[in-house]
Amino acid sequence: MAKPNYSFEKRQKEIAKKKKKEEKRLSKMTKKVEEEQGSLTNSEDTNIGS
Repeated sequence: MAKPNYSFEKRQKEIAKKKKKEEKRLSKMTKKVEEEQGSLTNSEDTNIGS
């Protein structure tokens, strides 16, 4: 029977962790941009009405 390749498993785990972290970072960034755009449109609406 073949020996398990622990270094390969570790590397795959690290890659998965980096990918998840990057996705989370992008998610937070898009959420922040959406909030900023939402607050800009809200402030523009109130300025127009005044």
